[in-house]
Amino acid sequence: MAILKFRVYFEEDDSIYRDIAIRHKQTFLDLHTALLKAYEFDSKHAATFYRSNDSWQRGREISLAKYDKPYKVEPLLMADTTIGSEIFDPNQKFIYQYDFVKNWVFLVELINVSKEENPKLDYPAVVRVEGIAPSQYGTKGLVGDKLAEMEEKYDLQSGAEGFGTEGGEGEDTDADEEGADLAAGGEDEI
Repeated sequence: MAILKFRVYFEEDDSIYRDIAIRHKQTFLDLHTALLKAYEFDSKHAATFYRSNDSWQRGREISLAKYDKPYKVEPLLMADTTIGSEIFDPNQKFIYQYDFVKNWVFLVELINVSKEENPKLDYPAVVRVEGIAPSQYGTKGLVGDKLAEMEEKYDLQSGAEGFGTEGGEGEDTDADEEGADLAAGGEDEI
């Protein structure tokens, strides 16, 4: 049984990609599920693949479901379409679109065909991960959590010890006196 390896690039940054190995008899629904898992996306939204050429032009649609939109040609359905049936080129390309509102687009390219299965893998399998995946719902929560962690770790609240009015006008502090002592005779002590 042939194993197809696809490289799935995030459209906006080709340094972010996932390699997915899949059997040629598996369906586009299997590839869809593996792709979402590889990028840590949920499966709550509409999705479709488009057969593509070397110029990344959209061709025949292989859709998760038949959506309420005009089609030039009836779409194939992911659940009924095997991957091998849509491979017409040794470098076959597909465009994957997920969540038509957010419009996540991934470029899917066949990079290897092998006749040998790896008995340790459960296909489809993510076999390589490069780059940090984009956050499906934006970075607000992620950044907010990270900032909260930093705030707790370094105690960055206003008025916290180590921050504040130290060195203000008219204040003599121990640190200022030590600095003056070192400046006056610092070279002799070294």
